[in-house]
Amino acid sequence: MSMVEFGEYKGNKLIILKRDENDKFPFSFGKGKARLIVENFEEIKKFVEEE
Repeated sequence: MSMVEFGEYKGNKLIILKRDENDKFPFSFGKGKARLIVENFEEIKKFVEEE
């Protein structure tokens, strides 16, 4: 099951997404990229659902 953690980098908040607690390559991003993801969620969803 995936995990969500929060952290900080150079004084900026981050969200960290992990496949599991031992994930060697977590996906982390700040509020700017989070905003882009939210604004483009439908296109990202279509991309994931492509064959």
